[in-house]
Amino acid sequence: MSVVGIDVGFQSCYVAVARAGGIETVANEYSDRNTPACVSFGPRNRSIGAAAKGQVVTNCKNTVQGFKRFHGRAFSDPYVQSAKSSLVYDLAQLPSGSTGIKVMYMEEEKVFSIEQVTAMLLTKLKETAETAMKKPVADCVISVPSFYTDAERRSVIDAAQIAGLNCLRLMNETTAVTLAYGIYKQDLPAPEEKPRNVVFVDLGHSGYQVSICAFNKGKLKMLASASDAALGGKDFDEVLVNHFCEEFGKKYKLDVKTKPRALVRLYQECEKLKKLMSANSSDLPLNIECFMNDIDVTGKLNRGHFEEMCAGLLAKVEAPLRSVMEQAKLKKEDLYAVEIVGGASRIPAVKERVSKFFGKELSMTLNADEAVARGCALQCAILSPAFKVREFSITDVVPYPISLKWNSAAEEGLSDCEVFPKNHAAPFSKVLTFYRREPFSLEAYYNNPKELPYPDPTIGQFMVQKVVPQANGESSKVKVKVRVNVHGVFSVSSASLVEVLKPTEGEEPMETDLAGKEDESKMQTDQDDQKAQGDGQKDNADKKSETEEMEVTSEDGKEKNQASSAKKPKVKTKTVELPIENSLRWQLTNDTVNLFVENEGKMIMQDKLEKERNDAKNNVEEYVYDMRDKLHGLLEKFVSESDRDTFSLRLEDTENWLYEDGEDQQKQVYIDKLAELKKLGQPIQERYNEAEERPKAFDELGKHIQQFMKIVEAYKTKEEQYEHLDELEMLKVDKQVNDAMIWMNSKMNAQSKHNLNQEPAVKVREIQAKTKELDSACNPIVSKSKPKVEVPKDEKAEQNGPVNGQEGTEAQPGSPEKGAAGGTAAPESAEGNKLPEMDID
Repeated sequence: MSVVGIDVGFQSCYVAVARAGGIETVANEYSDRNTPACVSFGPRNRSIGAAAKGQVVTNCKNTVQGFKRFHGRAFSDPYVQSAKSSLVYDLAQLPSGSTGIKVMYMEEEKVFSIEQVTAMLLTKLKETAETAMKKPVADCVISVPSFYTDAERRSVIDAAQIAGLNCLRLMNETTAVTLAYGIYKQDLPAPEEKPRNVVFVDLGHSGYQVSICAFNKGKLKMLASASDAALGGKDFDEVLVNHFCEEFGKKYKLDVKTKPRALVRLYQECEKLKKLMSANSSDLPLNIECFMNDIDVTGKLNRGHFEEMCAGLLAKVEAPLRSVMEQAKLKKEDLYAVEIVGGASRIPAVKERVSKFFGKELSMTLNADEAVARGCALQCAILSPAFKVREFSITDVVPYPISLKWNSAAEEGLSDCEVFPKNHAAPFSKVLTFYRREPFSLEAYYNNPKELPYPDPTIGQFMVQKVVPQANGESSKVKVKVRVNVHGVFSVSSASLVEVLKPTEGEEPMETDLAGKEDESKMQTDQDDQKAQGDGQKDNADKKSETEEMEVTSEDGKEKNQASSAKKPKVKTKTVELPIENSLRWQLTNDTVNLFVENEGKMIMQDKLEKERNDAKNNVEEYVYDMRDKLHGLLEKFVSESDRDTFSLRLEDTENWLYEDGEDQQKQVYIDKLAELKKLGQPIQERYNEAEERPKAFDELGKHIQQFMKIVEAYKTKEEQYEHLDELEMLKVDKQVNDAMIWMNSKMNAQSKHNLNQEPAVKVREIQAKTKELDSACNPIVSKSKPKVEVPKDEKAEQNGPVNGQEGTEAQPGSPEKGAAGGTAAPESAEGNKLPEMDID
């Protein structure tokens, strides 16, 4: 199974995998562990990652980046509308009202959804992981910012599905960092001891997240989180870009923002300058050649001036820090450490403000860029049965308070209830009990829109269907299970109708499901208790109002106390699962997702075909350059002057064709063109190869002839080893050896008279065949000779002596050597009777 963690950043992506040696961040085809979050569309294919980044300037209108923040947002969203002006590419409204990206692809204008574009990026990251692991990848854990809402999270899950990935968990970036930090710590306090509180500050390219985590041995619990979605490295870049746009306007009379290509180049240079200023406090230059209208521009800036310009941004650093401390109800002395990660955390002014706020030296034990991906890979390893990982429990938090509202049955109007307060543990399920005679709907929403970085607080509507009254006409009890799942997504996961069944005559009364009630009572929220108190003021007699189960149980108790002394039979209940119809905000339908999966498959195939076409074209170009060099070098002796001129002319014509009519041809055209060239070039190459390999082949044949000649001579001199061989057979060997020698001499003489540029008189394969023929004719005969055994001198001296200090019998030929006791003797080493000692790991 694959164990992969993917950090999909605003600007860069990282892929970490679990291997036998631990967690490793893998490199892409450019040997870079950082893959740009960039997709470029062309007339024939897509480029993704580093290849797309290279087209940001040349194909700026069709190269998209920074699309991460458009997940789950309407086109009319204020953030989308404000971002439009600073984008080089175009946004468009999809039929559903959500945001799409408009580009030219395959020479047609196309509008892709954000899910599709993210799926393209995930497809690339999936390929990177598969290349590194050398096996297919499906299961993964993907990171998202902790401030993402339900709609944004569901959008990312859909993107993973389109890319063919099974997302085991959407993990908050801050939670991934805490896991990467805590799982390797050996000195964490025991579960019963006071936990170790650590603050994690993550300032990335597009967002600022702060969290506090409590660590004990084998577990982590998020206590609180706060964020500023409008503060990140890109905002510091924006300050620099605006500064230089203004400076170049005054100095060179250039309106940079009117030229997308110039603006893209300025953003790239400003980002480099920002990184340099983090390491140097002196004046640093910014130079761009042929910036606009063939004008070279220059500027300079130092860190001090930069920090003055960013004073407004730096002032925003403290608010989330203060907020998270208030939420966790901790003092600064309760903190063990402050860990800082994220690409933009390298800005000295940011580190200085964070350190000053907590009054502590900042800890930088984690890799600022790769910590999120590593944490995701660790979570994937924990979830995967393929890896044995140290037990580690992870409790996350709900970032925003979630409420439900519904039409009240007791009185006209809406009732509502907060089911998950801010920083409630997640994943978590709760059961709510309603009394209803007919189907009803629940609307989930975020009840504090002010702190939501998203304009629409609605999560979705959930219609509980097939609700019917009880047999006596009273309202039925409906248990509704609500859940914030492992992805941080809210859902009404199930609903069930509790039917009361009357016992038949003579049937023993059944115990009621009190245990179940007690269990579910434990799952009620504090808010449910408040709701119960409020409902108690209403008319309870008709039981129309919605109440939580604890109140129901107490009402049952009242009825029992009021009952006569006669024994009242206990009732039997039956639970019926109810269907729920979900209507979620900006949720893609199954049909739409399936269509996008199909389209992604087609685009992957198109990219593959285009790669094969380009490879075929490159093979022709490579062959032209390679052979042209060799014709006047390595292969010069193996081609006649006339043939060389003809071939050189053909190579030159092919090169010209490649850059003219052959620029854009089908794959088969290039394959055919290469075959035509090889008809001329292959014989030359083969003559060279023959000349290189022929001496080795003749040498091998000569060795075999010499070997068999020696055996024939030994037979003729009546050596004991060969004297038992058949005379006719040995004559046959002698003839074979003589024939082989005559053949070899004749071929060598013939070849010596041939020019190198002519077809060789003898081919290497013929010489190898002759060698094989000689071996097959002679080996069966000479292999019948007796092996000549040479006894070492010291063994000759001891042949009739004692073995291992004991008197022994002389070993008989062909029989096992016997010791004094008659057993088989122990094996001996060349150095004596003792076997060598071996260290076995």
